[in-house]
Amino acid sequence: MFAELPLTALRSFESAARHLSFKAAAEELHVTPTAISHQIKQLEHWLGQALFERLPRGVALTGEGRRLFRDLHGAMLDIAQSLDALRPRRSSGGLTVTTTASFAALWLIPRLGGFYQQHPDIAVRIDTGAQVIDLNQDASVDLAIRYGGAVPAGLHRHGGMQEHFGVYGAPAHIEIEAAKPSPTLITVAWGDSRLYECSWETWCERAGLDWMKPGVVMRAYDEEHYALHAASAGQGLVLASSVVTAGAVARGLLAPYRPQITVPGERYHVLCVPGRERHPPVKAFLRWLDGEMG
Repeated sequence: MFAELPLTALRSFESAARHLSFKAAAEELHVTPTAISHQIKQLEHWLGQALFERLPRGVALTGEGRRLFRDLHGAMLDIAQSLDALRPRRSSGGLTVTTTASFAALWLIPRLGGFYQQHPDIAVRIDTGAQVIDLNQDASVDLAIRYGGAVPAGLHRHGGMQEHFGVYGAPAHIEIEAAKPSPTLITVAWGDSRLYECSWETWCERAGLDWMKPGVVMRAYDEEHYALHAASAGQGLVLASSVVTAGAVARGLLAPYRPQITVPGERYHVLCVPGRERHPPVKAFLRWLDGEMG
């Protein structure tokens, strides 16, 4: 049944697809780039399908290549997990999580100490780059915690959190600021997104307040954690997510203003390539996330 499987070629393909580089795959497998290229050409001939597009600078996976990588990578993770379970030593390792800078700074990192108490042998690397990572092509990233939008096809979704928006301020300043005819409002400007602007308008309408009248003082920041720091310093009232404000509220840095008035927000999705959720470090992290996200 398995006698004809080109195992060496499949291993070469998995490494090259994960790195999107024949040279990096050769370094990982301790062979030459020519050997990797030869193995992949043999695999493509055996399948009758092109798996890579050869570009002037590097390579890219074809549609068939992405499909094979997704299935093969998950299968190899399962094999690695089974072999590791047979070893007499305790499994250890690490994982990489990509998310937004604000979510990492305001929600994830403050809680990571609890994960390390449970799993001191697992190292977590946090990636907060502005570019959205394609999990199907960059296998160096184990999990993505993404905000809103549809779940990309072909990815495994695990749990998540729903948010809502409310108004918050520094406890010592919130009532003073709110009593002003035109308080200073703090918002977040995400490129061309009008999410916060529309939410401020909706919140004021629901609260029966005319704060959004012409001439309103609106302080805008490009990251949520800057906006929250400004509000906690008494510089105005911020419209913010219940998820990212939870830590500041618990520490007494922020307090909600008229908490019964909220505006629906988006959902945080936890995503990975199918099969990756069974990898021991990832499985442990997902179990911990379930408890933290409630």
